[in-house]
Amino acid sequence: MLSEFREVQVRPGVESDLVALTDLYNHYVRETPITFDTAVFTPQERRPWLLSHPEDGPHRLMVATDPESGTILGYTTSSAFRPKPAYATSVEVTVYLAPQAKGRGVGTRLYSALFDSLAGQDLHRAYAGIAQPNEASVRLHERLGFRHIGTYREVGYKFGRYWDVAWYEKEL
Repeated sequence: MLSEFREVQVRPGVESDLVALTDLYNHYVRETPITFDTAVFTPQERRPWLLSHPEDGPHRLMVATDPESGTILGYTTSSAFRPKPAYATSVEVTVYLAPQAKGRGVGTRLYSALFDSLAGQDLHRAYAGIAQPNEASVRLHERLGFRHIGTYREVGYKFGRYWDVAWYEKEL
């Protein structure tokens, strides 16, 4: 059983985290509409994703671990919002938590560390897409200063049904 995560450590993600991060993400691929990926990944397939988030610059990967066990409790990323150059000062952010870490402040700690690490970057806005319904994620984002800017209706098809995605933005 994991502790209450009072001593959660947050650090940049590294290549040795790849298997655990892939396993965590694959849980969401298999079990939820939170990601619109529909096929699980091997760690080798996820390696380019990990390498696209260096320890500096606007595209980061932060990992939360339980210091006693070293277990990865979740991760957050900032990634390119869109590929065209004029979007360079915007990032899309996301957070994924291990099922046992939900509701214990790990997401808040991850996002806080991510935004602290991005403070010196030339960034103007962060965007987050939240597949609906997901009240816990909506509360997390709103608590951290995101505001709802619109919803794409029935934009994704997974598990035999269509899903909406609500979009949120935060000034950086």
